[in-house]
Amino acid sequence: MEKGLTGERTNAHATTSIAEEVVGFEDDAHSIIQQLTGGTKELDVVSIVGMPGLGKTTLARKVFNHFIDNRHFDVRSWCSISKEYSLMKVFSEILKQVIGNLDNIKDEDMPNTLRKSLMRKRYLIVLDDVWEVKAWEDFRLSFPQDENGSRILVTTRNEEVGWQLKHHSNPYSLRFLTGDESWELLQKKVFQGEICPPELLREGQRVAKNCKGLPLVIVLIAGTITEKRQASLWLEVANDLSSHALEEQSMKIIESSYDNLEDHLKPILLYMGLFPEDHKFPVSDLLKLWMAENFVQDMDTENMEEASKICLNDLVNRSLVVVTKRRSNGEFKYCTVHDLVREFCLRKLTKEKFMQLIVPYNPYQPLDSKEPQLCMYIHDDLVKQLVQYEYSLDRIPTLAGCQRCVEFIAHPTFCPWYHISLFSLLDNFRLIRVLNLLDIYSEISSWDTAMQAVTHLRYLAIRTKEFDFQRVSHLLDLQTLRVVRKDSSKHILKTSPAIWKLHKLRHLDIQDFSFTWEDKDRVIFEESSETVLPNLKTFGKCWIYLADMTPEFWWRFPNIEQLNLHFVEPTYYSINVKEVDSLNLEQLPLQSLELRFSTYISIGLSGCVIFPSNLKNLSLHSIFLTEKFVSNIARLQNLEKLKLNRIYFRPKDRGYRRCWDVSNFKFQALKILKLHFVTMTEWCSSDISFPVLEKLVIDNCWRLQDIPSSFVDIPTLKLIKLGYCSKSLQDSALNIKKEVEEIRGCDSLQVDALYR
Repeated sequence: MEKGLTGERTNAHATTSIAEEVVGFEDDAHSIIQQLTGGTKELDVVSIVGMPGLGKTTLARKVFNHFIDNRHFDVRSWCSISKEYSLMKVFSEILKQVIGNLDNIKDEDMPNTLRKSLMRKRYLIVLDDVWEVKAWEDFRLSFPQDENGSRILVTTRNEEVGWQLKHHSNPYSLRFLTGDESWELLQKKVFQGEICPPELLREGQRVAKNCKGLPLVIVLIAGTITEKRQASLWLEVANDLSSHALEEQSMKIIESSYDNLEDHLKPILLYMGLFPEDHKFPVSDLLKLWMAENFVQDMDTENMEEASKICLNDLVNRSLVVVTKRRSNGEFKYCTVHDLVREFCLRKLTKEKFMQLIVPYNPYQPLDSKEPQLCMYIHDDLVKQLVQYEYSLDRIPTLAGCQRCVEFIAHPTFCPWYHISLFSLLDNFRLIRVLNLLDIYSEISSWDTAMQAVTHLRYLAIRTKEFDFQRVSHLLDLQTLRVVRKDSSKHILKTSPAIWKLHKLRHLDIQDFSFTWEDKDRVIFEESSETVLPNLKTFGKCWIYLADMTPEFWWRFPNIEQLNLHFVEPTYYSINVKEVDSLNLEQLPLQSLELRFSTYISIGLSGCVIFPSNLKNLSLHSIFLTEKFVSNIARLQNLEKLKLNRIYFRPKDRGYRRCWDVSNFKFQALKILKLHFVTMTEWCSSDISFPVLEKLVIDNCWRLQDIPSSFVDIPTLKLIKLGYCSKSLQDSALNIKKEVEEIRGCDSLQVDALYR
């Protein structure tokens, strides 16, 4: 994937983007847009062709984003193909963007479902990084030819592929950057908007010139020279660049960037190279894997999550890792590595026989020991050898002559392996630290037995029908535990004293299980350091009975930062005062809270939830929103993001007027407000209700006709995004945009609207 022209400017200790710089694509984007919107009414394929690192994906993304505001196409979808691809994954990815919900659609029905969904619609489908014509042949029958101007936009590094895919338009060959464009991009990456000092100007321009117009080389070299602001050092870099042919230049620069990394960042980057091409890493999961593999070393254990974020920022700042999606608050949500960076990582690992001499976690080795240990990645070739030699480590050629104790870093995917091979592997690799079994359904007896061998696990993710904490109580180093229920059958997960043995547990994610305290074992309710999880940071996604929400429950997690719970109420009217009082969360050090309810609650509970005062992120699902509840939310002085999903209001009259009136409330720190399936018909707000709001998202609130006119007076408002709402609501948003432009004299408010 070519993302070389996109630069992320980030603080080393934060994940909020300040700006994204794109250089040299204005004319190219204009030409591609003309090809997509003009010409024949028949289906056409427009190909962007160029060598790796030239910016094909960046250009395609710029064009794709152009059609957010310009609604020339009824449907848009983006999908990465790459050299190795799964037909069903590609169809699934495109369908998600076309129809949204894939429930009840079988894999074999996806091609036909996609074709039917696109019929009689003018669509734009982007197929990024196509290697062979075969990929187009696999998909083309699902793209109907309705002669309405639909287009397929393809990026490929192979010019022959571009010509073979031609329908009407010739392939668009992406040019190299000019000298001025190269210098402009290098300046933006190195000086972050500041002016280049005169003493570095000549050498800086020489560095830019010797990058030979290749954007990837420019952004990578920028990461190398940013901290070396000396003319003599820049001159050395420029001379070194000029000595390499274009074909080898990219790899040379990646190697130079790698060599300049701090030692603790090198294994992190190589580890990312083991994942499939174009793999989008969920950042929250990636950071947990780094911690589990002990890549984040010599850091205060209380701040391992923050230390991991700093590591990611360092790699992003050097353009070795690319951010592909951000959260609404600017934090990184997904990231990836460029194809060439991944290729470098694989070459490096192959050269080193997939081994690194580092000092990883080993409980039997003194902390001050200088004896290096052998840390080995489990890669595809090793997997084949393991099967061939029946998991006898002393017979495997890769390990021949190795006398050191071997610690293994797990291959990111286990799905190609058979269960029997997997369990044999675990029995031999007792020092393994990460085990992700979410792609394999494990019967409780099988995974229970396998876990007995791997006592050093720090990360465990399993998919099973039943679960009991007793089965993992021996995993005393466990930091992350994820359990996903295999099917929809009801299963109640009860705690046992075993849970309190997991003192190192930091992230607990129990999905789709009903979670309750074991009443028979009253010892868990005693205030004791033996019944506390002192390091737990996040806990969520499980179903919990309201009756268990007692003070004895909450004090067991003294350092909890993120909580995601789905409350279960036995019956609609069974909520009593005791249960209501138990929802006092005021003393918890929470930063993020998500509460879901299985029925719409209005009696007692709506007014009696007391939120933590330091809360920054609040999400509420399925609840009647009373005035008292709103008052409790408005008291939160640090709340920056509020999401209301499937919220009900009591009708004010027989005409079923449902009004959300916040005129008398002030959400003083709120920057992001998301409303999803909120049933209000009216919304009343004053000019002081949302003084610093930046982003308003309204989705599927089809009864709401107007946005309060007071939103015109919010000076910080940057975006109003509407999805599946009324035409009247869209007109209301556009009127606000028009008034804002008249008041401020500039186009500072963006409106993105999709109405029924």
